[in-house]
Amino acid sequence: MSGQNYNIMIVGQSGRLMFEAVLFAASLRQTNPGFRGRLCVAVPQPGPLWARDPSIRNEPVLEALSRLDAEILPFESQHFGQSYPYGNKIEALSVLPEGEPFVFFDTDTLITGDLGKVPFDFSRPSASLRREGTWPTPTLYGPGYADIWRALYGRFNLDFDSSLDLDQPDEYWKRYLYFNAGYFFGACPRAFGRRFLDYARSIRDDPPVEIVGQSLDPWLDQVALPLVIHSFGGGRDTLPDGYLDGHTSCHYRTFPLLYARESDHVVATLEEVCAPNKIKKVLKTYEPIKRLVYQGKGHRVRALFDQDNLPRREQAIRNRIKSEGLWMR
Repeated sequence: MSGQNYNIMIVGQSGRLMFEAVLFAASLRQTNPGFRGRLCVAVPQPGPLWARDPSIRNEPVLEALSRLDAEILPFESQHFGQSYPYGNKIEALSVLPEGEPFVFFDTDTLITGDLGKVPFDFSRPSASLRREGTWPTPTLYGPGYADIWRALYGRFNLDFDSSLDLDQPDEYWKRYLYFNAGYFFGACPRAFGRRFLDYARSIRDDPPVEIVGQSLDPWLDQVALPLVIHSFGGGRDTLPDGYLDGHTSCHYRTFPLLYARESDHVVATLEEVCAPNKIKKVLKTYEPIKRLVYQGKGHRVRALFDQDNLPRREQAIRNRIKSEGLWMR
């Protein structure tokens, strides 16, 4: 596996994420039966930052995860919790084995190919480039992209200029290091997590004046992540294109979007993974999988679109699905 073992972490909790966790684990075991690392499902525990118990208490789900050799790793929410559940991926890194390379995936991901072919360089971390220019949203009178990002790099004594993609024009969002947090990887989860937590809390609790008025919900993790990656010597080009978010994994986001825009291979992988009876008994209790996969309505969604000529904006895809009464999450 890329010349070394590594662990995979996802975050699972009650509700949608626990079913996605089962699907993720099943897809990993089907496509990578020889995976040598640990599959860790980090689960937030009840506490003062949660109004309801977020832990997984569904016995069939827990049994399915156990059969799939997924390890449940409980963790305490000390800084985010219900007010910012995306912070789970930051705080959960503290329970992974120290000093062992890791890859984090959002649970709404399918493993679709051989992870052993992915040329990870864990000493140079990176994250998903399957993203849109969602943050920041500069105002007419400024500050612009460069001033906003320069202020953030300066907050943590990082070299801003070396993070730029000089092939992109000034004040175009792709010029600035920006990731989707659907996956990221690094050499040590605890070192990565400590810095991720420090940066995120600093930005949230004491934002630079240049970002006052910019929304950090839900973008806080994606604002801090490029700073963390840059601080560890990583960047946008440390993993070649075509592997994660490509031949080897698919961050599908929602099942209607999967059927609308992903490849035939991804759809076939989803349906093959869902087919075994032991998996089906668990997943059919989750309404979107029941209707779209087991009742076949996903193919009605797929027929609405030409997968080789999709609308440029995701919102247009969502609106079309909703107009047909087939949107669900």
